[in-house]
Amino acid sequence: MGDDLVVRDGERIPRRSLPEFEEAGSFAEAISRDGFFGTAVADKNQYGPLAMMFLLLIVAGVTGIIIKLVASA
Repeated sequence: MGDDLVVRDGERIPRRSLPEFEEAGSFAEAISRDGFFGTAVADKNQYGPLAMMFLLLIVAGVTGIIIKLVASA
């Protein structure tokens, strides 16, 4: 872990090098090529943050439905 950390002038927290990723032409191309979880979790292309927001919405929706079902029982 120590070899790839870089401390820049004026910063105290070291930065790790950027992960490798392949450019995709569109979000649909990124999902079809790398998969949803590959895009969202593994950051295999530049649409990782967008896919992570969609994943957050999906998880929040499922969690809300489960809470509603448990509360009504």
